[in-house]
Amino acid sequence: MGSAIRIVLIDTTHPGNIGAAARALKNMGLHDLALVRPENFPHADATARASGAADVLQKARVFARLEDAIGDCGLIVGASARERVRHFDVLAPRAAAPRVAAAAEQSGVAVLFGSERVGLTNEELTHCHWLIRIPANPEYESLNLAMAVQIVAYELHLACGGTLPAQARDTPLATATEIARLRSHLEEVMTEVGFADRTQAGTHLMDRVRRMLMRAELDQNEVNILRGLLTAIQGKRRTAGAGQRALD
Repeated sequence: MGSAIRIVLIDTTHPGNIGAAARALKNMGLHDLALVRPENFPHADATARASGAADVLQKARVFARLEDAIGDCGLIVGASARERVRHFDVLAPRAAAPRVAAAAEQSGVAVLFGSERVGLTNEELTHCHWLIRIPANPEYESLNLAMAVQIVAYELHLACGGTLPAQARDTPLATATEIARLRSHLEEVMTEVGFADRTQAGTHLMDRVRRMLMRAELDQNEVNILRGLLTAIQGKRRTAGAGQRALD
């Protein structure tokens, strides 16, 4: 099950953190490490900090875009230290790990960690279904990146070891790519029927639709059903439009 869980480090500035994260993963039976735009990799400091986990480091894949690192994953979870993040469920690692383990029974799961300086950006957060936040001393909550990876990996190891029952799905979760295609299809139909954003700014509707789809954690069958419905709506509108032109 651990092989279906991918740890994704985004814009990591210190190569030592990459090596320490690789060591943390191997400690906890995880092996899939993805790096998005690392500032310095490969690097001697990464190798030194990896210690006996050089194999995890050597197999780590480097991506220029986050979308490519998570495109084949069904569940995407972000690790964030922010106190309040709107529209997201936020779980502590111990509560989050069983949900991740259950999803990993059916599809790939990605756990995202942002850069050391700013964490996950707002754009990166839009890819997440929900978030993990590590409870800490409110007077000093700043955790080193590799330490945060270690804590989350530890809880995932416990959950994958069967300490908590996993609720398996009949059908795998839709991948990030499949959700993106559904969102584009939905936006296309909304435009065709004249369903527009009524807010003053007129820029929030598709963001809210995105969040709704991510919270739903749709499986592949559900995405196919929704896209089939959208296609049927488009077919009916075109048939009706052709009939009206014939009458004219």
